[in-house]
Amino acid sequence: MKRFIVLSLLLITGISFAQITIPQASPISKVDQTVGLTQIRVDYHRPSAKGRAVYGELVPYGKNWRTGANENTTITFSEDVIIDGKPLAQGTYALYTTPKADSWDIIFYKETGNWGLPEEWKEDKVALKTSAKPESLNRLVETFTISFNNVTTEAANLELSWEKTLVSVKIDVPTQKIVLKTIEDTMNGPSANEYYTCSQYYYQSNTDLNKALIWISQGIALSGEKVPFWYHRLKSLIQFKLGDKKGAIESAKLSLAGATAEKNEDYIKQNKDSIELWSKK
Repeated sequence: MKRFIVLSLLLITGISFAQITIPQASPISKVDQTVGLTQIRVDYHRPSAKGRAVYGELVPYGKNWRTGANENTTITFSEDVIIDGKPLAQGTYALYTTPKADSWDIIFYKETGNWGLPEEWKEDKVALKTSAKPESLNRLVETFTISFNNVTTEAANLELSWEKTLVSVKIDVPTQKIVLKTIEDTMNGPSANEYYTCSQYYYQSNTDLNKALIWISQGIALSGEKVPFWYHRLKSLIQFKLGDKKGAIESAKLSLAGATAEKNEDYIKQNKDSIELWSKK
């Protein structure tokens, strides 16, 4: 009998239970929207009404709301934007709201690691605050929804809809500014760093060393009085590979001088070793 009991206990304790997974009551959702040349992303959880009265009851009027469920609803901008005539720097913000019967406050909060509302609300963490007038819908939105509407190359409306209420905020993006900057940069020609990068690729891939030499020389010419020592280093390597030992040593000496001034031990050693080696050949 004792043997039976012990065996039964061993069998019971040896049972392995699989992890139980159930669906979230407020599932997570991600919204990605391109507006002009600006990427906007919203991450949030979507509660459902489930027959409940929402605004004024489930979500009280006059109190800050997490604008969704669970952890912070966040919104990320790849560029600086304008909201209600106010500038908002690129980055990620927690999106809070203060629903009221006749107007809503829309708040972009710098701290995003809270579960819902912060334990202590800090006004200096408010990056931008604006207001919007709620609109009544003639249909029921069962599940809280954040979306973008009226998307153009210059702006879009961020829309919050739930139950029979819609709140919309216009976001202006700097499309023209970005395009004009791109055009200006293109018309002005490549930068010194772009010449360096192209030259480096051609050297490393052994594609066209003569063109690589032209590009690094142009990068050096555009750098002004203070040429980065790694530019001279790349030029010396290209020159040596092309058989110009004298030019390679001269460039290595310039790189060595710059590296010494900046106390970069790696480049100091590399240039000294190269000068010594190339001088013997």
